[in-house]
Amino acid sequence: MAKSQNAFLKQENEKKRLKKRKEKLQKKEERKLNPTESGLDSMIAYVDENGNITDTPPDPTRKTKIDASTIEIGVPRREEAEEPAERNGRVEFFNDAKGFGFIKEAGTQEKYFVHVKGLLEEVKEGDKVTFELEKGRNGLNAVRVKKI
Repeated sequence: MAKSQNAFLKQENEKKRLKKRKEKLQKKEERKLNPTESGLDSMIAYVDENGNITDTPPDPTRKTKIDASTIEIGVPRREEAEEPAERNGRVEFFNDAKGFGFIKEAGTQEKYFVHVKGLLEEVKEGDKVTFELEKGRNGLNAVRVKKI
């Protein structure tokens, strides 16, 4: 009787598998005998003092010592610029009925909101005044407003 087709295919597959195993072992032996520039050493990269990636290690003689206590972590505090406390300006608009208005600063020509609560004495449109600025909900407000 003849062998079945399945038995023949199994033998062929077994031969292929053994052949692949032998080839793999041969390649392994060749790598052991002829070590080339491969592996971890070929994958290492270095960064030079300019931030460029190179394959050569840095020169230890060019190494600089850095004091760790001088390194600031985070954002440094901003020093407040000294601004004059009292500013001069002119009342551009003031509504007595509603109790608010705007003052235009003399130097910068910026307009600031003023409320009747921020007045030290009564003002009307066109009056020259001195005032101080205070942070409000919607920006800077003029407070402690008095006529010149």
